Amino acid sequence: MDELFKGFARAHAEQNGYLLAATLSPISPPENPQRLRSIVKSSNSSRIKGDIKHLIKSNSSHQRGLDHEEIKGWVEVYAAYWNAVGDIVAGEDGKSTWTKVYESWKELTSILIRGYNTFGFEAWTIPCLYMIGKYLRLFAIKSDAERSRNLGDNSGGASLMQDDFDPETEKQGQLRDCEQHLKRIFTLCLNDRAPLEESRKWGIYFIINLLFKTYFKLNSASLSRTILKTLSAYRGDMPPLSAFPKSQRVTFKFYEGVLFFLEENYVEAEKHLVEAWELCNKDALQNLERILTYLIPCRLLTTHVLPTKALLEPFPRLQKLFLPLAQCIRSGNLRAFDLALQEGEDEFVKRRIYLTLERGRDIALRNLLRKVFIAGGFDELKEGETTPVRRTRVPVAEFRAAICMGSGGELVDTDEVECLIANMIYKDLMKGYIARERGIVVLSKKGAFPGTGI
Repeated sequence: MDELFKGFARAHAEQNGYLLAATLSPISPPENPQRLRSIVKSSNSSRIKGDIKHLIKSNSSHQRGLDHEEIKGWVEVYAAYWNAVGDIVAGEDGKSTWTKVYESWKELTSILIRGYNTFGFEAWTIPCLYMIGKYLRLFAIKSDAERSRNLGDNSGGASLMQDDFDPETEKQGQLRDCEQHLKRIFTLCLNDRAPLEESRKWGIYFIINLLFKTYFKLNSASLSRTILKTLSAYRGDMPPLSAFPKSQRVTFKFYEGVLFFLEENYVEAEKHLVEAWELCNKDALQNLERILTYLIPCRLLTTHVLPTKALLEPFPRLQKLFLPLAQCIRSGNLRAFDLALQEGEDEFVKRRIYLTLERGRDIALRNLLRKVFIAGGFDELKEGETTPVRRTRVPVAEFRAAICMGSGGELVDTDEVECLIANMIYKDLMKGYIARERGIVVLSKKGAFPGTGI
């Protein structure tokens, strides 16, 4: 444990928050795989606070002294950390559970928060909140998974009590509890009244991103709006987003974009997702893939732009999901589009993009009808005309034949075809009108299919 407090002293000497946070890591580094075990073995429950106090004072004696209250606060924090590490190590030996680990880490979280409220921990130490919050969420997820397995193993007895609890709520009970503690950290950072250069407000976006991840995991993404409204109310007292680390900005913009996406505000979603894409490190392929998962459907609806092979080349999973759809949309093959959508349905539903991609059928239909328009050629030139004009009066029967072929030979009646064409016109994918009494569609001489060059 002496090594731990040498790191603690060095972090305080340099006022390096990330170095300090590393001393609270629940993971042993590769270069020292026995770190957690050695920490646990270095003391016992009756001596731990005295040992920590002695180590803090002896390792920090040559530096600017921590005041009595700060030392008292850090003793409490590291005693709680020692206890949590004990549960982690016991779990590795099969003598503890993830639920015990979560509970002891939650206690550490509360004590660290108290350190800022009561013992005067300085703002440069906020990476400790990042470390604690990050693993509180991960341990909650592991605890919930463990509890679900145990419920499954005891399913015979559970049926006797099935009216006493909601199994869906119980399934993520620890993560819901974790969300409450993350909100405490959020409030701790947001309400700091110190000058900005000494403020805990610099921790706000990291914690917001943790809350976003938690809400999405809980399938309660809409709760993120509450956090964003609170943030907006305080924005005048906040540093600008551009002043925060790029990694935090990328994550924030990604989740903000996905929120707009789920609300079907695709224009705003695209704006935020493009910002996330442009900020993201080009070597962070996993993050880029997550951004594209939502940006591609956005672009399909906002600008009718389809992903290219070159764009998807670094992302094999996205190639498998999106390239078949893109090819069907380009060719106007409605039957193949339906099959490709069905093939990827499980993944599309999981990512919450199925309903958005389903609307891509309109673009496929637009491209099919456009082919009919192009195949119709040009009207004969009238006297004095020199510029060829495309035939703009197209029989409904021609569109019907194309739709039947594009649907794999399935017969589609004329009324349904007219309904589909009317829908295209309503959505501004075609310009013109249906002359039912003559059985034709009269298309605009200019821009019959907006955005396609025809």
